[in-house]
Amino acid sequence: MTTENRAASARTGTTTPRTGRVGVGLIGAGMISDTYLTNLTRFPDVEVLIVGDLQPERARARAEEHGVPSWGAPDDVLAHSDVELVVNLTIPAAHAAVSLAAVATGRHVWSEKPIGIDRASAGQLIQAAADAGVLVGVAPDTLLGPGFQTARRAIARGDIGTPLAAQTVFEYPGPDMFHPNPEFLFAAGAGPLFDTGPYYFAALVHLFGPMTTVAAVASTARRTRTVQVGDLAGTSFPVVAPTHVSAIATFEGGEVAQSLLSFDSPLARIGYVEITGTEGTLLVPDPNYFGGTVKLTRPVSLKDLAGEPEWITLPVPGVTFERGAGALDLARCIRSGGRPIASAELGFHVLDAMVAMEESITTRRTVELTSTTAPVPLLPEAWDPLERTLEAGG
Repeated sequence: MTTENRAASARTGTTTPRTGRVGVGLIGAGMISDTYLTNLTRFPDVEVLIVGDLQPERARARAEEHGVPSWGAPDDVLAHSDVELVVNLTIPAAHAAVSLAAVATGRHVWSEKPIGIDRASAGQLIQAAADAGVLVGVAPDTLLGPGFQTARRAIARGDIGTPLAAQTVFEYPGPDMFHPNPEFLFAAGAGPLFDTGPYYFAALVHLFGPMTTVAAVASTARRTRTVQVGDLAGTSFPVVAPTHVSAIATFEGGEVAQSLLSFDSPLARIGYVEITGTEGTLLVPDPNYFGGTVKLTRPVSLKDLAGEPEWITLPVPGVTFERGAGALDLARCIRSGGRPIASAELGFHVLDAMVAMEESITTRRTVELTSTTAPVPLLPEAWDPLERTLEAGG
């Protein structure tokens, strides 16, 4: 089927239904692609067919390393007749454009976070996907992991009573410490707000529901940074995005949250998520990872307030999850007719909140959100990425 015919079939709903494993093409062979390919090539319900990159030789190296049969440029991925799902691992500034190009050829899309860096292009993508009858999912998929799902189930059971508030902290010296080409992480539409914010804000929306208002302040410690590792070590680059952000959000159910996101702190405090309820406090695992520890504490007597709280550690299932689980969930939805848990609508709401925080930083005013998202469902407890659930077929 040609690219033009595939797009027309997707719009008219005449595409012949497929069965069996979902064919995957990956665009973007950068640092994160290694993790995705390690996992996607292990999941029995998907088959990675091709890797594409603006530097085809880099795509070739990734493909050969992971046993993927084909490689080439991004257009080669979109021209591959058996690719049903495109995994978009390009830089944030290119996310919306690459996803739109994939949707235009009738492909479903899984995108790394964020869905885009502005509301207009992200909204255009969602509308185009709806018109084409294809699914779009957006990272983070770490929230599908057993650590975070355990925390969600604890709150749903009422372990902390009625949820009231949250605090999240992510601070360290910055990705120029370890990334061989970190400039894009300090560009417009990046910084800690857009790079790490999606993990924390998506987690809060999973727990509390949609945000209603946000307010934020920010600063930038250094206007230039220097690459510290790799071939570009010693090279300086400009810092465009704010590198220290403090934000406050309110939620539809009345909950409130405060979040710190920083690339400027000599002290590394990463992955702190604390949820306070009427009857207890829950420590939620780092939303950048799939596992972790879930801890619960309940009120103590007045005389014990000066001491250490007594924490109860909740058991977390040992099923192995890694990046790519969200793409797998989407792939299974392609066959079942369901909707991915890490949906484009959720990704857009998180983007809307982050853009609103940027607006608040500039205007020094609280910003009311206009987007919303449906309650995010829990993942079934028996969900296993290594289980074969799709019947063999063509």
